[in-house]
Amino acid sequence: MKKYLIAVLIVAACASLSFAQQKSGLSSRILLIPLDARPPCLKLTEKMGLIGDAQIVSPPLELLGNFEQPGKSEKINEWILQQDLQSFDAAIIVLDMIAYGGLVASRKFLIESDQALSRIEILRNIRKKAPGIRIYGQSVIMRLAPSADGKNEAYREKLARWAKISPDTQQATSAAVKKLEQDIPAQVLADYKRARQRNYKTNLKAIDYVKDGLIDYLILSQDDASAKGVHLIDRENLIQTRERLKLQDKIAVQPGADEVSMLLLARALNQQHDFKPKIKAFYSSEKLKNSVMPFEDRILSQTVSHHIAAAGSEQVQKEDSADILFYVFASRREPAVAQRFAAEIESKLTAGKRVIVADVDPVGDVQGGDSLFTNALQQRHIFAALSGYASWNTAGNTIGTALPHGVIFTLAESKFLKNKAIANRIWTAQNWFMINRVIDDYYYHNLVRAKANTYLSAGKKLPSATLMSVQDTKKVENYCLNLLQAYMRSFLDTYSVADQKLQKNVTCIKPVNLTFSLPWNRTFEADIDFDISCQSTQ
Repeated sequence: MKKYLIAVLIVAACASLSFAQQKSGLSSRILLIPLDARPPCLKLTEKMGLIGDAQIVSPPLELLGNFEQPGKSEKINEWILQQDLQSFDAAIIVLDMIAYGGLVASRKFLIESDQALSRIEILRNIRKKAPGIRIYGQSVIMRLAPSADGKNEAYREKLARWAKISPDTQQATSAAVKKLEQDIPAQVLADYKRARQRNYKTNLKAIDYVKDGLIDYLILSQDDASAKGVHLIDRENLIQTRERLKLQDKIAVQPGADEVSMLLLARALNQQHDFKPKIKAFYSSEKLKNSVMPFEDRILSQTVSHHIAAAGSEQVQKEDSADILFYVFASRREPAVAQRFAAEIESKLTAGKRVIVADVDPVGDVQGGDSLFTNALQQRHIFAALSGYASWNTAGNTIGTALPHGVIFTLAESKFLKNKAIANRIWTAQNWFMINRVIDDYYYHNLVRAKANTYLSAGKKLPSATLMSVQDTKKVENYCLNLLQAYMRSFLDTYSVADQKLQKNVTCIKPVNLTFSLPWNRTFEADIDFDISCQSTQ
């Protein structure tokens, strides 16, 4: 009788999983608790999942908060427990959403450490209800500066400066630190220190969860930082704890924040499908390869190596051994390099290689695609032939988007394209993502955002983090949409899938119904969408 009951339970569990996947029609089902509701953290992960034929399931949008309101952590935990957790192939859990209500809330001292640690105990419930599920976690190492909220401009930069130089023991620096401590409101500095201490305790608890088997793989991601500052003490202590526990293979410590869910998605799908692509990196400049990029704390090549490993891939040094070639462009101050690098990429694509491109801002003043390099890629009709692409904000953000994009597409090529119905879904998702990246990363962030920042202020440029009223946001959204419609028409004239080896057997209906919104009432991030449909002709 006992054996019979066990058999029935196994059959029921398998049937439940099969039903859930049939219901979505996709090959995988993954639970996502995102860093917050911004498009890079939520929508891009969902869309990237479709490239790997995976359904990403997240809490209702109203629970995830916004810039001014933290996510509803307790409600999210209730929502998690209402899910059929055994129906998921994996879970990606960002502890900062559960502990504090998201990334912005994590930079403020709104709750005590005890409450934050109590909230993330939900991981024990997940593991208990679904013992076999792979859990991938993210816990952010707090950045130097608080968020710009329009209320803290009088001291925000001073606080960031204090956080950067206060560990320095030199006499001249000590005097500057004392002066900053006099200028910064005492309560503000005290709350900043308490938030750092609280977040560090959460980072340590996340390591404990890996040790205890509650998290299978963890990324401790360093939010915007620099090569020196108070964050380095936290980071080094966390690395030492990881090494003392011999958890180097299960815990990564690396730059970034917003892109980490996409890296973990690539890792989850690679592990589910027993796939580990080999990647060879190429750089536009040897000097910049070995330079620290803005808002980061290590050289560019180290960021690339960390991200390749986090995405469940293997870095190789020989091109002949590589499944994917990863081209990292960072030479915006060297005009002749753009054409040379684009020509090299074109030659690799012509030879049938799979190529990912990351266009990195080495100065931090544009934080979108480079005009010379983008134009060089467009002239050669390269975008439709790429496996992955990105160019937004920091080096970590860009690399951590382009890389999993290309890795997941390569996985899909290897595993799914023989099934025509699945192939149609994947080609649609791949072309949506590629077009979206170029329209968002280059046309919006480089060309349109600067104009949007002067639209309401008679030519005076406002910071991209400036919060606008609902009425002003609507005006700016309409203005940006009109500009992007023209830019998109121009871009689509150069974006062709018919003359590329990669998509020679694919036809797409030209994208329609372009929409544009500023979900956090500021121009720093945008939600760009459109409809597209592609079909495999094989």
